[in-house]
Amino acid sequence: MNVRPNIIKHRGFKPWHILTNTVLSQLLKLIPRHEFQPLAQEHHQGQRLRKISRWDQFVSLMMAQLTGRQSLRDIEANMNAQASSHYHLGVRRISKSSLARVNEKQPHSLFVALFGKLVTRCHALSPQHKFRFKNPLYSLDASLIELSLAIFPWADHNRSKAAMKLHVGLDHRGHFPAFATVTDGLRHDVPVGRQFDFPKGSVVVIDKGYTDYGWYKQLTDKGIFFVTRQRTNAKYRVIERREVNRELGVTSDQIIELTGAQLKDKAIPRLRRIGYRDLDTGKHYVFLTNHLRLCAKTVADVYKDRWQVELFFKALKQNLKIHAFVGNSRNAVLTQIWVALCTYLLLSYLKFLSKTGWSEQRIMRLLQANLFSKKDLMALIRPSPPEVQAGPPQLALWA
Repeated sequence: MNVRPNIIKHRGFKPWHILTNTVLSQLLKLIPRHEFQPLAQEHHQGQRLRKISRWDQFVSLMMAQLTGRQSLRDIEANMNAQASSHYHLGVRRISKSSLARVNEKQPHSLFVALFGKLVTRCHALSPQHKFRFKNPLYSLDASLIELSLAIFPWADHNRSKAAMKLHVGLDHRGHFPAFATVTDGLRHDVPVGRQFDFPKGSVVVIDKGYTDYGWYKQLTDKGIFFVTRQRTNAKYRVIERREVNRELGVTSDQIIELTGAQLKDKAIPRLRRIGYRDLDTGKHYVFLTNHLRLCAKTVADVYKDRWQVELFFKALKQNLKIHAFVGNSRNAVLTQIWVALCTYLLLSYLKFLSKTGWSEQRIMRLLQANLFSKKDLMALIRPSPPEVQAGPPQLALWA
């Protein structure tokens, strides 16, 4: 599945494509049809589709994500208005009834599988995280996607509202979602976090909502490090005290043993307890980790960088359509969420490919204004620097 960047650069964006292909068509070259089609066949259900294909569905929903379409009728009108571009997009004219039917009936698992393929692509080009250690770094968190209880009664969260929950493991090598799953809003975070198969040697940053000492032991046994905050009611015994540099804000560095009554038979490994006072705000934090060698200040900085996963959720909800849904069934809602995640990964991959340092949000705004224009996609994202005039502009007027 891995595609070398130079192949994409030279074969996906040829000069002759620029004259005939739209920006959207060039963007879709990043997902070759010969790789998409086997996934579509594997995740097909029922009779053969005649009026609409899974590729038509994906292109329509991705276009809706990039352009902010709000309804099936809006998607239909916008897609069919670009009939001259259908050939290069590999799609046909669509009807809102056909799109609604395939959203409801065909499994959303196709886009879950596509998400996994795009994660592999992003890993091939993503930069390193900003810390000195070489271990992969992930931040694990979840966010509610609020729904209307009257329209989505199957997603009952409490008596007043409905919701789904998006769980994400954010890779700090480029700040893109490397792990993701969508559950009911009532699902607790810890059981879902256990399902993510982080690679051995990874550092996983979690908040206090994921406190589960049994899970901490499982992570340690797998060779996975974690950084979290200590609960105020945690009971422990200090085994060792280490020297600290208070000028960096570190107030304590201890090796501890948890002593709670419920932990007697769980053989919880010894942990490291680090106290840290933020020099800017004056707030004091206490962190727990099973990594015994990292600098204490680095542990505090790693947890502070967990804020990137909050920024990801904010960017996803502000720029992509995961609130206004074009279908009411569970499968239709999940389809739209997973297409939004795939779209975000495409923007991340484009960011890594262009090496401009632009955010996904900035790239998306640029695409929104040029999606169906016939321009070179890479030249659009990497504009050439303006020419510098040899002399004052007044002299150029008299020439």
